[in-house]
Amino acid sequence: MKVIKTEIEGVLIIETDVFGDHRGYFTETYSKPKYKAMGIDVEFVQDNMSFSAQKGTLRGLHWQNPPYAQSKLVSCTKGKVIDVAVNIRKGSPTYGKYVSCELSAENHRQFFIPRGFAHGFLTLTDDVEFRYKCDNVYNKGSEGGMRYDAPEVNVDWGSLLNGIEPVLSEKDKVGPTLEESKNEFKYEENC
Repeated sequence: MKVIKTEIEGVLIIETDVFGDHRGYFTETYSKPKYKAMGIDVEFVQDNMSFSAQKGTLRGLHWQNPPYAQSKLVSCTKGKVIDVAVNIRKGSPTYGKYVSCELSAENHRQFFIPRGFAHGFLTLTDDVEFRYKCDNVYNKGSEGGMRYDAPEVNVDWGSLLNGIEPVLSEKDKVGPTLEESKNEFKYEENC
């Protein structure tokens, strides 16, 4: 297994070992001791899956505020996406910066997103299955979110969309900017 550190502390790309033969392949998608040794020392308590039928579907940018904040280990098990994590911890040296990663059924990559980050993804193919391991349960009252095209963040979705209009939920069409959002995260030097 290979761990790739990103330019934002705590956000990691994991390349799992894949063992294939004429029958298909096998890969270990999670082992608590191995992930703890990589620096992912969280207790996952909820697994989620989403399905997006259409290329150009954009989900995000979302988070859960404390006390229901969530770290996520995400992967794409069918199709291909660009996944984005935005640092929303006020006072952080990388506040408002983002990291992106291509996840696909072919590359078997995982993306670890700690608490204090907004998360979203754009489907690059039709029929995408996307999986999340979360270290806290979902709570509707703790939902947070911002526009996918928040100007303070400036995620480069345009080149990825290649001139097509993104497929968005009603909530994501009218979301606030990062500065207008209900973001309750504050940066702590040792987090």
